[in-house]
Amino acid sequence: MPTPPPTRPVPLTESLRRWSAERGGQRAFTFVDHPTPDSPGRARSLTWRRLDEHARDIALRLRGRVGPGERAALMLPQGLGYVAGFLGCLYAGVIAVPLFGPDLPGHADRLAAVLGDCEPRCVLTDAATAPAVAAFTAAHGIPAVPVLHVERAAGAEPPPRIPWPAADPEDIAYLQYTSGSTRVPAGVMISHGNVVANAQQAIDAFTATAEGTTTVGWLPLFHDMGLVLSVAAPVVGGFPSVLTDPVAFLEQPVRWLRLLAAYPGAISAAPNFAYDYCAARIDPEEAAGLRLDGVRALINGSEPVRAGTVERFRAAFAPAGLRPEAHCPSYGLAEATVFATTDPPTAAPRTLTCDPDALAQGRVEPVNDSATAAGSEPAAAADGPAPVTLVGCGTPVGQVLRITDPRTGRPLPAGHVGEIRLRGPNIGLGYWKRADRSAESFAARITGEYGDWLRTGDLGALYDGQLYVTGRLKDLLVVDGRNHYPQDVEETVQAAVPLVRRDRLAVFTAPAGPGSGPGGDDAAAAIAATAIVAVAEYRRGAEPTADEGAAAEGAARAAVSDRHGIRLARLVLVPPGAVPRTSSGKVARSACRERYLAGAFAPKGGSGA
Repeated sequence: MPTPPPTRPVPLTESLRRWSAERGGQRAFTFVDHPTPDSPGRARSLTWRRLDEHARDIALRLRGRVGPGERAALMLPQGLGYVAGFLGCLYAGVIAVPLFGPDLPGHADRLAAVLGDCEPRCVLTDAATAPAVAAFTAAHGIPAVPVLHVERAAGAEPPPRIPWPAADPEDIAYLQYTSGSTRVPAGVMISHGNVVANAQQAIDAFTATAEGTTTVGWLPLFHDMGLVLSVAAPVVGGFPSVLTDPVAFLEQPVRWLRLLAAYPGAISAAPNFAYDYCAARIDPEEAAGLRLDGVRALINGSEPVRAGTVERFRAAFAPAGLRPEAHCPSYGLAEATVFATTDPPTAAPRTLTCDPDALAQGRVEPVNDSATAAGSEPAAAADGPAPVTLVGCGTPVGQVLRITDPRTGRPLPAGHVGEIRLRGPNIGLGYWKRADRSAESFAARITGEYGDWLRTGDLGALYDGQLYVTGRLKDLLVVDGRNHYPQDVEETVQAAVPLVRRDRLAVFTAPAGPGSGPGGDDAAAAIAATAIVAVAEYRRGAEPTADEGAAAEGAARAAVSDRHGIRLARLVLVPPGAVPRTSSGKVARSACRERYLAGAFAPKGGSGA
């Protein structure tokens, strides 16, 4: 019997039209605004019908300025206008470029670079942000283009229902610029078929339903996870979405948890640091007053998930009824739209305590030959490095995953660490204007396997069917032929030195030789050829003296030696905010290393020896 042809993906705009017709008066998207740090929040909502009208109104206005296949940059704050602007681009056949306003601190150079790369024919913004956009583009020499405000005129009539052409699944829907944690940001070309496939994969993984699910999010909508989980998945699945601003979360993280408690069946996502931030900043009495038993899934992704983070968050919010199963470690990347693997909300996260020597040689060998529930810390070895605990990130979500030798592309057996490679309907089309790099990353081959595969640049291993992510290939620390992972060393340093801000440090290798680090020849001469350096922000309000810096370096060096069996050559303490981060909040290790080698960090103490 012949295989039936694959089902055609239904574009987001077709789903939006459907829900507008079938559930027009039901709430679709809600934005909770906090205009002041102490604000309790005020909610504004759009029904499915109003959202569809708003998106079509923007599409009509775009038509006179931007042709099909040309780019429109979204440069406006988090909110309902962002959602309508993105969907309006898709209606008009315009390639959306989700970005941020010029007021995001520390990212002006990145914004200018992205605008120069995508060459938009129009900018979508709001009336309040428009002057800053004009000033920014003028100051950075970016050619002037029409600026379109996303607001609808008060009392405006619904736009006429003209016959919008259906989007081709293979056409580019938007450019998702990478966070730039390892290299210059590049625009991943995400097709209409890609985003719908990935949204449906997420819906299937978390069993989201129109009647029993609400996505709750503070992740920025220019971020891949924020866009797919808070916009695309609700439009595909027809369930409501509740948004707030990232700044509102940072001011008072309890705001996020209150929203989770207010919407039974809530699904949300956050990077690893956010869970630690909640556990540290939310008072136990305040936590106990929450009702989190209705939370369906809290996705933890974007970086290797730490077992200690899972346990701290579970312990902090178990009194509020949070189920251990609700914490869902996941793995994803922009090149795969976002979702790749996840641990579904049916069992508590799993950990694997591994032999450190075997892991350094590229093998996962459990010290007790079994995976356990997350939360237990490995006991220190009597001599030599302590065991390493990895957190399982579940299984592929409607995709095929292989672990391969990064050099040869040969598949590796279970239990061996190699590069993660993916294939599926959610894999992007390539990088915008980067044909050579696209071929290298999106059209890789695996020995004995069919078709093109995505090279993720991430390292991991399969064990007992679960993916365990170990780190980035480009961040790997290779010392005397052995592999060490920077996030493990960073965790050791911040645990040993109370002066260091949590998740505000970067560990990398630095070459020896004149001018290779801050301080010139004398400092560089003290660093071995495979020297490991840590650059760490000190706590707010602290001004460490040279003696305090030297003591911190000594404590860090002893802990790293004891736990990992390697030598930390230098700990450089820098002021809060000095360690570069990506637009999604991750530490940018490569950028930090470049600044260190350029002598940009003035150390607070530490011998450098």
